Formats: sequence, C-alpha cells, structure tokens
Amino acid sequence: MRLHEYQAKQVFSDAGIPTPASELAGTVDETVAAAEEIGYPVAVKAQVHVGGRGKAGGIKLVEDKEEAREAAEDILGMDLKGYTVERVLVEEAVDFVNELYVGVTMDRGEGEPVAMVSTRGGVNIEEVAEEDPDAIAREHIDPAFGMHPYQARKVVYDAGVDRAIANDVASILRTLYQLWDDRDGSDAEINPLMVTGDDEVIAADAVFNVDEDALFRQPELAEMEEEGEFAESELERKADEYGFDYVRLSGNVGIIGNGAGLVMTTLDLVDHYGGSPANFLDVGGGAKADRIANALDMVFSDDNVDSVVFNIFGGITRGDEVAKGINQALEQFDEIPKPVVVRLAGTNWEEGMEILNEDLVTVEKTLEDAVQRAVEYAEEVEA
Repeated sequence: MRLHEYQAKQVFSDAGIPTPASELAGTVDETVAAAEEIGYPVAVKAQVHVGGRGKAGGIKLVEDKEEAREAAEDILGMDLKGYTVERVLVEEAVDFVNELYVGVTMDRGEGEPVAMVSTRGGVNIEEVAEEDPDAIAREHIDPAFGMHPYQARKVVYDAGVDRAIANDVASILRTLYQLWDDRDGSDAEINPLMVTGDDEVIAADAVFNVDEDALFRQPELAEMEEEGEFAESELERKADEYGFDYVRLSGNVGIIGNGAGLVMTTLDLVDHYGGSPANFLDVGGGAKADRIANALDMVFSDDNVDSVVFNIFGGITRGDEVAKGINQALEQFDEIPKPVVVRLAGTNWEEGMEILNEDLVTVEKTLEDAVQRAVEYAEEVEA
C-alpha cells in the first residue's frame, strides 16, 4: 500500500521528523486560502502516486495569491501520467542550500534491511544508482537488533554529508528505520531532505509504502488507504473491473502474460535487453478471447506505453483463444496504436500462430526474440 505524500508526511511528522507547514486542498478556493494562511512563497503539489510530478507540471512554486489561484486551476483536474489530480498539498517553501536523500528498504539479495544516504538528493535515486552507484552509501541492518546509532552515523559519514548536519541526518535516518520496522514498511524515503542555510534539515518530500498483508495490525494506516482511494488511476479502476492483477510501472514497454512468474520473467528480460517495463499485467489462467481483448485495451490506454509484448504459455489457457482475443482487439482499429509482439507456447500454440493476423502483430517463436523486438519498437518510438 502506497501512502500519499501528505499522509507519509503526517506519519513522519508524528514521529518527530521535521516537515514544512502544509495543508491539503481539494478546490481552487481551498488552495488559495491555505496559501494565504501558510504565507508565501508556497509550493502547490499534486497528490498522486507518480514520480516526476515537477517535470510533468504537477508541482508549482507560487509567490502570491494570483499565482496560487492559477497553479490550483492548472493542477486540479489535470491528468498526470494516467491519474486525475483531485487534491493538492499546499506547503511552505523551503529556502535550501543542499538536497540529500535518505531511505530504508529491504535488500532481498542480502536478506536484510538496508539504509541508504546520498548527497545527490532531489533527483531520481534509481538514476543515481545506475549512473553513479558509489554516490549512494549503504548500511545493512540486522533486524534482530535494529539500527544502532553508530550505523546511522557511519552511513551518513560514508555518504559525505557535512559534519555540521551529520548528527541530525543520522537521527532522522534512525527514526525512518524505526518507522519502517514498527509500521511494517516496504519502502521509506525522503527525497529531498533539504538543508537550509541555518543547517536545519527538513523533509521536503516523503514516501512510505506499507506491506498490505500487515494492514490488519496497522489500523491507522489502513484508514489512510481508504482515504487515499480518491487518486486511484483509471488504469487501476479498469484492472479491478476486469479482474486483472495489475501494477503500473514507469517504463514504456507494455507487458501481458498469463501467470505471475511468467510476467515477472518477461519484466526481467525487458530490463535485461535495455528496455523499461511499463506494467505488470497477469490475465490469469484459462483466459478467453474477450479477456485478452480487455488486457490489450488496458495497456493501450496507458500513454506511457510505446510497444507491447504478449507472453503466453498455454496450460489451461489455449493459444488459439489468445490469438482470437488479440485479433478481436486489434481489428477494431483503423491503425494499431502501439506495435504488438506475440510469443505463444504450450496448449494449441500452433493453432494460435495460424490464427494470428500478422498484418496486425509481430510474431516471434522465442520469448527472448519477442522481448528484444518489443524493446526495439519502443526505442524507435522514443527516437
């Protein structure tokens, strides 16, 4: 379960992590009133579950009442990467001189939680990890003992944080880990943790994701999940309606498969061949033609998707039924909106291959070839 920024900041603030003064608003007038009460300058921030809100126009810094009204009119109701913005967080602007990153997550490879600190805050931490992994200091934590004070100080110093604020940053990191542990977190991040000219550190953003299977023992967070339903994306609503297991990701290669393991393998291969997955979509076993058509409708509805790869291994699911569904979905278009690559194997795969309209799709015999072709198509669109 993902908390919204305003919810995560409430959790962080209650635990003692410094956050800017802020108010939630759902209308233009509420936004202006909140800005007037907090005092200019303020940031008006869309409350949706996506990254890159600033680049997409979902965060605006305003200096007066007129700008606050204009920002609210622009942001409220906008479509932000498939999400309709229904609320904004009006927040005191922070006059900062530096931006840091602090986070806690589970390192599944090591089987332990890991705390991370970087002096390159304010940017996508995944990009930092890929381009300059040494810019992120890491410290693994034994969950039986929790984070010791020396571990928090060590990872902060390893990251090269200025000594004038190192103890404060270490204290925030320990609090973040304790929240992650006590509240059954999966990810906890502050990016950026802003540093002011007076050497104060303030959480200017907040991410807190919680293990849904543990919500029964986190009643306060469970209530926040219900409150946050207003920002569920249209794609997620469609997934619920169709009965799909669906997760939207940040890439541009759409993925459809039958079975969680098969879809995860396809995601891994897209990444392996230099692509970026746009989603996890499992149509389940025994998928009929109409269900396959619904899956394509969902993926085509995602503006981020530039190509689609279909990976079907027939057991209960029959290859000929899948092929009928793909044809049925694509034949309704005068022009195919995204290139589609199909790989069929298993039950009735040969019959399915014969049925597929190769004027509408690209057919590959192996999963590796199908993924590589889909990645190539996506790269051609980007170019």
